[in-house]
This record gives sequence, C-alpha cells and structure tokens, in this order.
Amino acid sequence: MTIAGPISPKLKIASSGTDSDFDVKLIDVYPENYPDPEERRRETRAGCASGASGGYQQLLRANRCGPSSAIVGEAGTADAGQGGGHQLHHADLFHTFRRGHRIMVQVQSSWFPLTDRNPQTFTDIPGAKPEDFKPATEQVFHQKDAASGVEVLVLPQK
Repeated sequence: MTIAGPISPKLKIASSGTDSDFDVKLIDVYPENYPDPEERRRETRAGCASGASGGYQQLLRANRCGPSSAIVGEAGTADAGQGGGHQLHHADLFHTFRRGHRIMVQVQSSWFPLTDRNPQTFTDIPGAKPEDFKPATEQVFHQKDAASGVEVLVLPQK
C-alpha cells in the first residue's frame, strides 16, 4: 500500500490537566522474518541465513500538538477543549508499506527529552516552577461515536 500527501491525525481526547501535549507518530513495522542488511550480505556470500531485523520500526512522521496549539480540556469528556477534536498536520509523505509490513500509530503525551516537558497546567512553561508540574490522566477516545484516527491518502494499485 502506498500513501502520498498529507497525514492528518485527528484526536478526540480528555485530560485531567488544564493543558496537555500529544505526540502522534506514524511508523512502518517490518515483518518478524525480515533479514537485516548485514545478514543478507553474509547469506549471499556464505549461502546460509542467520539473524533478522524483524519487527524493526521505521518512524515515518511525528508531530506534536503542544503549547502553541494548547489542548485545554475538561476531565473525562470527549468534548475537551476546542470541541474535543484536535487535528494535527504532518508534512506530506510518499511511502510504500511493503507486503508483510504493518502500520503503527503511537499517541503519547510526552516525548522527553526530544520535546520539552509540559507541566499539565496552563502556565508559562519556560517560567514554570516545580509546584506547577502536576500529574495528569490523558484519554484518547476510540469509541464509534468519538473516534480518534489518522487520515491518509492511499494511491490506487495497478
């Protein structure tokens, strides 16, 4: 399957905090029996196979909905902040998921140290004091009437 163009994650979320970040990643997961490049070279030279890089996860795109597009929520509801639906936009992508590969989507509320910590309270993050940092419970909804998802454009197969 080949996807081309924009990748649009759509999150229906709730948070016990007053401000949250969400990182959404699109990943190509290689099949368990996929040989790694070095093993393929050795196999060609020696005529035998050993080892594999099966299960390798290739990060294709990642995006953060963070302080500049803050999600301000009401705990326990799919209608949290901005109507409950948060649309992120990833850069366009042209990628083919080969036969046997799987598509993985990861949604997480922290990617520290790659992205800065969020205190989970609506405050000036650079000036946040230790007492401003509060634990929060995040929910990503996937029920039929409040479904999160990722929209991609799939090219027709020949």
